[in-house]
Amino acid sequence: MTAPRFAVIGINHDHIFGQIRFMLEAGAEFVAFFAKEDELAQAFAPHYPQAKRVADVREILEDRSIVLILSAAIPADRADIAIAAMRHGKDVMLDKPGMTTFEQLDAVRKVQAETGRIVSILYSEHFETACTVEAGNLVQAGAIGEVIHTTGIGPHRLRKSQRPTWFFDRAHYGGVLIDIASHQCEQFLFFTGAKDAEILSASTANRANPDKPGLEDYGDIHLTTGKATGYIRVDWFTPDGLPTWGDGRLFIVGTEGTIELRKYLDIEGKQGTDHLFLTDKKGTRYIDCSKTERPYGRQLLADIRDRTETAMSQEHCFKAMELALKAQAFADAAKQKRA
Repeated sequence: MTAPRFAVIGINHDHIFGQIRFMLEAGAEFVAFFAKEDELAQAFAPHYPQAKRVADVREILEDRSIVLILSAAIPADRADIAIAAMRHGKDVMLDKPGMTTFEQLDAVRKVQAETGRIVSILYSEHFETACTVEAGNLVQAGAIGEVIHTTGIGPHRLRKSQRPTWFFDRAHYGGVLIDIASHQCEQFLFFTGAKDAEILSASTANRANPDKPGLEDYGDIHLTTGKATGYIRVDWFTPDGLPTWGDGRLFIVGTEGTIELRKYLDIEGKQGTDHLFLTDKKGTRYIDCSKTERPYGRQLLADIRDRTETAMSQEHCFKAMELALKAQAFADAAKQKRA
């Protein structure tokens, strides 16, 4: 059987490497990429000698042998890339955020419905972390009963001097709740099994970077399904002394137990990544997630072949972004009211 062929349009964020890794590990073939920026392309190309750089994006879009387009372009550009790909008969995998405005979300939803193509957003803090996948397995098996609350924490290291200009422009990245908290919105829906949620409160701020007025370096959200509640906090305040980019955590409260995830490190504790701690009526235990499969890439390829929704449902993919957009709008309105 011929390997499914994929291409990349837009390499502005390093998340593209994780996107590509998923597809290569699943058995797909990376054949071409398009990037406007020569400097980015020159650094990227040596990692994938099998993929040619094309000068005209139409060479990718009009190649009928390519079935999937990946993009980690500037966030505000991703929706248009997805729409163009779908109109050329291709499925799409976007880095998060997949869109930065309600208008973009509406447009992508409309074209997806018209074409029947797949739009998948790689929410990497779920699908790339084995402990989050394993927590999903445990919750679905009933290990902690019905989930009634999640707390998702997503601190990041700013690395201000290394960031491109667009990173500090709201028109390009959308706002901190759209850019980062879309991860946690997706996980809240996933672990509660909810189809929708209501934003109860949301806030954003620039606390420590007055030289970058377009940056929001802090944000939080309080949301509910009517049965379960969630709290989300994201920021750009990872201290330089932390040996990784962020101490991402997730706390899941069920009616019969709790799960805590320490995704990227366990400060002054266990070595490595993907730490899962389970507490139930039997006691407490640490679960090794090193052998947990991260099935996203395999499932997405199967969905492309079979026209199914096993990696995630299309509505779930869009709803997570919708919640992040609503939270950002809530926070923006609250700022205007206080002004």
